[in-house]
This record gives sequence, structure tokens and C-alpha cells, in this order.
Amino acid sequence: MTEISKLGEFGLIERLTKDIKIKNKSTHYGVGDDCAVMSYPNSEVLITTDMLMEGIHFDLTYTDMRTLGYKAAMVNISDVFAMNGRPHQLIVSIALGKRFSIEDIDDFYIGMKEACGKWDIDIVGGDTTSSRTGLAISITCVGDAPKEQITYRNGAKETDLICVTGDLGAAYMGLQILEREKAVYYSQIDDYNKKVREAQTNHDEAKLKILREQRQSVEDFQPDFAGKEYLLDRQLKPEARGDIIEKLREANIKPTAMMDISDGLSSELLHICKQSKCGCRIYEKEIPIDYQTAVTAEQFNMNLTTCALNGGEDYELLFTVPIGDHEKIKNIEGVRQIGYITKQNLDCMLVTRDNNEFELQAQGWNPLRDNQ
Repeated sequence: MTEISKLGEFGLIERLTKDIKIKNKSTHYGVGDDCAVMSYPNSEVLITTDMLMEGIHFDLTYTDMRTLGYKAAMVNISDVFAMNGRPHQLIVSIALGKRFSIEDIDDFYIGMKEACGKWDIDIVGGDTTSSRTGLAISITCVGDAPKEQITYRNGAKETDLICVTGDLGAAYMGLQILEREKAVYYSQIDDYNKKVREAQTNHDEAKLKILREQRQSVEDFQPDFAGKEYLLDRQLKPEARGDIIEKLREANIKPTAMMDISDGLSSELLHICKQSKCGCRIYEKEIPIDYQTAVTAEQFNMNLTTCALNGGEDYELLFTVPIGDHEKIKNIEGVRQIGYITKQNLDCMLVTRDNNEFELQAQGWNPLRDNQ
């Protein structure tokens, strides 16, 4: 492993960006000066930024740097798609401690470039600095859209159809699996260390010898991920749904309101309803859920609908369309109608499988809440 200090900041930047090739006409000048230069003469500019903090948004116990780079890029790309736009440029800033090597940051950039390559996005700049409190990542994504095509959260109207892409709850169940296996691993480590301390206290050299021989097998712990690959991918390597944005354009459908599902379906839908000054009805039986999600929720003794409503990090799209687009939407693979928009005084309700109604609650991810 090579220490980052051997290269210095500018040497590191040169190493990470030397093979970046410009793909967008709007990118006049990328990495290499005080600012990147971009031009969008005939459209509106879309800008979004996210911060990811170690221990809050990601855990390096089960997330490798390449996967982290991929996810960090994708969650920003998703925000531009959620405005019905096209992402073009990415700006990346990282604060890291001495425990990270140059090879670690190489891997992070490989993951980011892989994500950007899927949508022809240019990495045009950023910053690097040191950190004493863990890894911190700040990414800004820049895109564009014609003024008339931009979709906000405040445009939903009464009778509009509520739609979601893909399936929900999978990323949350993937997180539960990762956290379970992490707990098992640390439990084994704690148990091993306890036995070592007891043997040392009792001066039991024979027991200590046996424990030393067992140390490698404890450190080589293999998590039980068999049959859960889809759920893990949904948590660790989410995909921005630009494919659906393209299908909507091809079908000549412009959503009236839209956002991506990062904090949970219930939370995002309440955002749309609040900003659009409307209510909604969604149907439990229509919420799309993958079979692996259902099986895993049962294994964890969790309510499946609660996981799908509040899990978050699926990065699917939630959007509304005029009721007149019903037939068009039906023909788009990967989109599911789950309800409709109502008058504001009818509130935001979930209709259960037995036709009872419950008020939707925002129980998803809140980054400023003390206990997540």
C-alpha cells in the first residue's frame, strides 16, 4: 500500500484524473484549472449535491472502496433523473485519514468512473483534504433539461396516477443482512478476545496456544450471503433509473411531479403531496415487492409493507402522471401504478389488502434524527 502523502494533493489529483476523457459538448473544460467550464445555452441547468459520511451513510466493514465510489456517484445521478433531466458532469470532493492508501482512492475512482460511464458523465473537478474523523465524501452532479421538461415535486393534481419504478424494500433488507453478519462477526471476535483474556489471567499457556492457532479462522469469518445477492446489490450498488426517464420521453409522457426514493416511499410521497397541496390514496396490494425481499422480511420477523414503505435507499422513481396517460403507462415495463392523487382535505392514506385505511406516516430515513 502506498501512502497518499508521498504523492501530495496535486499528484493525487493528477493520478486520479489523468485518463478522464470529455464526453459532453457542454463540458468546455474539465479538470486542471481553478474551475471547470460548462455551457448550457439552450436549456436549464440542474445542480444537486450530496454528502456521505463514514459511520452515517456507509460502513467500511462491509463496503469496499470501489463499490462505495459507484454508489456515491449513482445517488447523485439519480437526483438529476428525478427532475426529468440529463446528468452530464460530476464534481467530487473527499476528506480522508491516514489509514487510506493511494490504492484505496484508486478503487474509489474506478467505481465512480464505472457509474459515470453508464450515462456518459464527465468528472470535471473537486477537492481532496485530510480528515481526523473518518472518510467524508461530497459529490455534486450537474445536468440540464429543457425548461418545459423539468419536473418538480409540486405539480401533482387531483386524479393524477401515482407510479413507482422497480420494486421497493430490497435495499433495506440488504442492509439488514449486512448488519446481521457484521454483528455475528464482531460477536465472534469479542468471544475470542474474552477467551484470550481469561487464559492470560489464568496463565493457561496450553489454552493460549490453542487460541493462537484458532485466530486465523476467526479472522477469516465468511458471512452468509447465499441467495441474497439481489438484495445486497440493491443496497450496495443502486442504479439510477435513467432508463425509465428515456422510456417516458419515448412514450411522450411528462410526469406532473417526481422524485427518487431515497428516504422511503411514504416519506417521498408525503413530500410531493405537501408541496402539491393535495392528498393521495395508495394501495398496499399494488406496492411492487421482490420475492427475495418478502422472504427475508419474514426471516427477520419484519412487516413487509412497513419495509417497502419506509426502508429507503431503493433509488427508484416515484412520479405522478395525468389520468389520461393510463394506457401509455401500462405499456412501460418496470413501472407500476400504486394509487392516485386526491383533494388535500382527504389526507394521505394507505388502503390495506382488507380495504382498511391508515394515514401515511413519514417513518423513513431522517439524517438529522438521533436514533436511526
